[in-house]
Amino acid sequence: MFKKILIANRGEIACRIIRTARAMGITTVAVFSDADRNGLHVQMADEAVYIGSDPAAESYLRIDTIIKACHTTNAEAVHPGYGFLSENADFCKRLAEENIVFIGPPTEAITAMGDKMTSKRIAAAAGVNCIPGYDGILRDGDHAVEVAAEIGYPVMLKATAGGGGKGMRIARNEEECRQGFARAASEARSSFGDDRMLIEKYIERPRHVEIQIMADTHGNVIYLGERECSLQRRHQKIIEEAPSPLLDEETRRAMGEQAVRLAGAVNYCSAGTVEFIATEDKDFYFLEMNTRLQVEHPVTEMVTGLDLVELMLRVADGESLPLAQEDVNLGGWAVESRIYAEDPLRAFLPSIGRLVRYQPPENEPGRIRVDTGVFEGGEISMYYDPMIAKLITCGRDRQEAITLMQEALDEYVIDGVRHNVGFLGALMAHPGFRQGALHTGFIAEEFPEGFRDVDVVEADPVLPIVIAAIMHRLYMDRAARISGQLPGYERRVLDDWVVIVDREHHPVTVRPYQADCGYRVDCNREHYGVMTDWSFCQDILRATINGKRLVFQVSRQGLGYRIVHRGKTTRAQVLTPRAADLYQLMPKKSQEDQSKLLQAPMPGLLVQLRVEEGHVVKTGQELAVIEAMKMENVLRAEMDGVIGKVCCRRGDSLNVDQVILEFE
Repeated sequence: MFKKILIANRGEIACRIIRTARAMGITTVAVFSDADRNGLHVQMADEAVYIGSDPAAESYLRIDTIIKACHTTNAEAVHPGYGFLSENADFCKRLAEENIVFIGPPTEAITAMGDKMTSKRIAAAAGVNCIPGYDGILRDGDHAVEVAAEIGYPVMLKATAGGGGKGMRIARNEEECRQGFARAASEARSSFGDDRMLIEKYIERPRHVEIQIMADTHGNVIYLGERECSLQRRHQKIIEEAPSPLLDEETRRAMGEQAVRLAGAVNYCSAGTVEFIATEDKDFYFLEMNTRLQVEHPVTEMVTGLDLVELMLRVADGESLPLAQEDVNLGGWAVESRIYAEDPLRAFLPSIGRLVRYQPPENEPGRIRVDTGVFEGGEISMYYDPMIAKLITCGRDRQEAITLMQEALDEYVIDGVRHNVGFLGALMAHPGFRQGALHTGFIAEEFPEGFRDVDVVEADPVLPIVIAAIMHRLYMDRAARISGQLPGYERRVLDDWVVIVDREHHPVTVRPYQADCGYRVDCNREHYGVMTDWSFCQDILRATINGKRLVFQVSRQGLGYRIVHRGKTTRAQVLTPRAADLYQLMPKKSQEDQSKLLQAPMPGLLVQLRVEEGHVVKTGQELAVIEAMKMENVLRAEMDGVIGKVCCRRGDSLNVDQVILEFE
């Protein structure tokens, strides 16, 4: 077995690989850029080598620098993780020339499967179901429109070297096809250095189901079940689970056997994933093959009991697979949520900054797992993917896994950057998700105006009101025990309060139990028995309410309380009945008019500015393009108008809410 390996990656995947390598007694070498100088993967590794400045092109994508780091540290092999150089055939070749082992598939397999057109031809020859499309590379936007007319709309435009939702666009008409080609090609050129585009028929309301395979250098190939990855936003996976709610054993076997045939056709070895799109009728079609470890591999590990990174290391060292197909057993149900630094309430725009507070739920072997690459006090950079962590839960069945996920999300504390924990909680509670009625357009269809707090399905909307009342009572009880109060003027603790949420008044009575130190709360003619050992410094309030254990994130904000539960954030004030009556007379603060400003919705690089001062623009017209976290974001005019002032120039680095244009 290898004595020392270098991990050509960063963040959570680097940390995850380090954990397995350490358990196997393998020394690890991390690489880092300026932005990651204090990164968690750097702290965890046995050694660390600086490889360049912040942009990936100047650090994590520098093949010569990474090879030099291998020689400097005497690393025998390189694990690429996912993204960056993980599917770069040139990198694989260079390592072989330097007698450094690439912990992944052979160069030929990466080359064949890395090009979507070539992979589709190989898949068809191997007897794998394929989607109808154009067998060639598109020349330009006009050619895309011409081919789309022959295939029939809708169509999918996708970069041959794409992945992770980048370089992909759905077009439903000629205009969308022409614009989508330009935008997708630009993204692909920026992300992969390859702007070649292909086109195929877009399957409406498909499900995204993928098969995990593992192969060794001795000709053994097995499949390790499937993962359902249908919950996506802009082709970026959000929730994954194993197994799929759609598949039966017959379909699983058919998918798995086709995936194995495809792997055999390219002499594959190591971990890989064959992705399919499937219909509700269980018809399925080959999408692409990812010749690397997938982001969502932990759900497969949870239901199979296997460590995929360990298997990759052993296979790369020449060992045979330790199990055959008949030895693969799926047990339980696993769900993974991707925790991102983004703001769901602002169209999921990326968020950067320092993690002022970071408290993930505790790992529980076989039940709760957190794969993360950040820590409290660390920073989320604008240069890399905005993923904070992956949260995985496993139960005996799907409903138990979802319930565990809801509880774990309720315990996930993140402050300092915006994040999507509330949105993930809302997805877990959504009736469609709980029923397994999934497709890749689920989020766009169920949240057409983006995510809002009102979209959260609440089992009992009174619970946050009860918790606010309990917290206030505890604060009042503490204040009443302060020593030195003047005789006859001691603070009295009332039982009757009014909780105000969104200016709606909820009369609440909070009385302590004499026997068991709990509280009885009466609200909206309902009675709640509450037991909690919460103390004032804790971000998490655990309570038993009417016999049911529940978890809330809580904080005191000024004179009010913030309670987060099941994806819903409630801000409440607890007042005396008299103060509540007076509160109704308070005027509402008016919002500043910003309708004549175009502001940066996120931090990023201004890569395009389409207008100048004096230009007349129409509603929907493209004004600017901001590149952030490897994605291009188009800003359009929300009304007709005239550009009065241009405040920024192309190439400027923008802060969130920075003014780009002013309208007259």
